[in-house]
This record gives sequence, structure tokens and C-alpha cells, in this order.
Amino acid sequence: MNKPGSILTVFIVIFLSCTVVNGQNSFVDYQKSFAKVADVFRRKEDTLRKQFEARGLKWPAKYIYIRSFKYDSQLEVWVKNSTREQFKLFKTFKICAMAGSLGPKRMQGDYQVPEGFYYINEFKPNSVYHLSLGLNYPNASDRILSDSLYPGGDIFIHGSCVTEGCIPITNDQIEDLYVITSYARAMGQDYIPVHIFPIQFNNPKSVSYLERFLKNYRNYKPLADNLEAAYNYFETNRQVPVVMVNTKGEYQVEYVRPAVEKVVKEKRILPEKDIPIPDHELAKVVNNLPVYPGGTKAFQHFLDETGKELAPLLDEGQKAAYLVVDYIINKEGKPVYARVVKGGNADLNEMIEKKFENMPQWKPAIRQEQPVAFRLKQTVVIEASPGS
Repeated sequence: MNKPGSILTVFIVIFLSCTVVNGQNSFVDYQKSFAKVADVFRRKEDTLRKQFEARGLKWPAKYIYIRSFKYDSQLEVWVKNSTREQFKLFKTFKICAMAGSLGPKRMQGDYQVPEGFYYINEFKPNSVYHLSLGLNYPNASDRILSDSLYPGGDIFIHGSCVTEGCIPITNDQIEDLYVITSYARAMGQDYIPVHIFPIQFNNPKSVSYLERFLKNYRNYKPLADNLEAAYNYFETNRQVPVVMVNTKGEYQVEYVRPAVEKVVKEKRILPEKDIPIPDHELAKVVNNLPVYPGGTKAFQHFLDETGKELAPLLDEGQKAAYLVVDYIINKEGKPVYARVVKGGNADLNEMIEKKFENMPQWKPAIRQEQPVAFRLKQTVVIEASPGS
């Protein structure tokens, strides 16, 4: 137990590798001892396995990460199978009812959905809302900032599409999520993180709404900023950030360099000339910037066509995505080491990185009459066609 006044309390658990004993499925077996859950596994497991395979994912997933967005009414399910892998998006569910407004939950009966960093602490097979997954509200931050006597509780992700401050999805969707999380729990993921955000911070419409909201509720901005920092960390690294709570109850996102970088390089085998160029070999100042074949208009045409071609990879219900791509034009004029540093999803990012690396030969940057390698960044808009 943490003593009052302790400087920092870590409450988001870093994923640890687990040695699974022979009874690894004992938790699943226990869940199946309930008739309703046994029926769900019988109906759902084969379908989920095929959906994983169709997305190039290994079934069942050993690690799960869940993100929920209030204003956008979406719940994302991310998966991976080792601590050093990057998370990949499996599915996005529509939150089918919402109570309260933006901002955290601070007391019993306020009908607010919490905002912050939580984990699943209860599997409830006999829920009156079909099936339920409980969250550890109030967490370390809530216990400091919420009403000391009546902070509220019983916050769940559940079925039945009704809510008084929980996160409701359809019965079909909660069945999928219950099976997926049960397997992760059985294989040793004791803390399945659930991060609840006010908005999707890469959605301009949502950002505009948040900005208007903050004009009337300025005290909410520090929390919103910390939530955005955690969102951006995951968007960049596809790893769950370490989040801490100070003695004031404020979240602090720790910018830990993820161990995944080495693994990504090992898995992504490139020709020798495509190996990322050391930073000290990249020109910082040049006489002439790299030029796409055909010039600026031709490059804009490439971006427009790429946006149209990759639109089907947008998440379900998403109308647009704004990606920032970091890439290098080496001294031979070849595009190399393209990587999405902001926005997108796993499938979209993989495809757009390939698109950039397969661009035709550029005129390289020139410094003192010599060709040099130069790093560029480019925003790419992926937008669904009207009516889609």
C-alpha cells in the first residue's frame, strides 16, 4: 500500500513476459463453466480465429489493449503476442449509448463515463447486461480527485446498449470481446489496459469540439493534455505508455523509448542500400531540396491517388485520417525508410510506408554541388469517398 504523500504511484502495469503453466486455460475453463459463456465460446471462437487469420494475426492474442473514445463513440481492440511486438488493430466497435459529457467522473450518480487509464479487473458472466467486463474505477488518480466518500463505481464495458455511465456495446460485440480478453487473461495478462479518451485526437471534427468545450471548462485542460500525450505516444510507437500518478492525482505520461524498435528492424529485411541512414550522415542544410519526378504537381497527384487508393483501409465508420510520413531520399535519389509517425492504423500505415518506399527515383538533394541524403516529412490525407 502506498503511504500518503508518496511522490509517484505507478498504476499502469508494464507488460511482463509470463511463463504459462500447463493449466493456462484454467481461466477459460472456469468461464465456460457458466452455460451462457460456454455457448458464446462455442458460437464465436471459430469465427474469431478466422477473423484473426484474415488480418494476419495469431489466435488467440496474448496481449490486449482497449481504447475508448467518448465523443466519437468508438471502442478499439488492439492485439499482439509478445511484449516486444507492436500492437495491431483487430477491430473497432461502435459504442451504442452514451451518458454524461466530456470530462472525468468525480462522484456517484453524476452519470459520467470516467476518463483516464484503467484495466479490466472483473469478468462478469451473469451480468444483467448480457456479459460485462469491469474496470478498476476509482483508480489511483480518482481516489485523490473524486468525492472522498462517494466517488461512484461499478463501471463496466457491457452489452445491452443501455448505460448510466458505463461503456455499452452490442451483445454480439461484447461476446467477441469477452472471448478475446478471457484468453489473454488465461495466458497471463492480469492487467488488460483500457484507456478512455474524450476524443480521437487525430479527428479534426472531434478536436474542434474539444476546443469549444475547453473554452467553458478550462480546468479540464490539464487532464485533456495528458490524455492526448498518451494517445500520441501510442500512435507513434504502438506500445502502451507508462502512466504515473503524482500526489496531486495528476497523470504523468512517461516517454519511455520502446524496446520494439530493434524488433521492427529485424523483421523488416531491407536491401543494403535501404538500411536507415545514420542521422549524422543526413544533410541538415542543402542548396537544393529533393525533387519528385515531374515536380510538385506530380507529387501532389501521387498523394491524391494514394489517398483514394487506401481509403478502404480506414477503420469502420471513419471518414478521414491525417497521417504524417517521415522518409529519406538518399543520395542516389531513392526513397528509403518511410515510416508513419502520426495517425493511421496498422494496415493503413503498412501500406502507405510501402507506397512511399516504392516511389520512383527522385532528384536527390544537393549540397555544395554534391548529392546528399535528406530527410522529409509529408502529411497525407486519406479520405473516404462521399456516401461510403
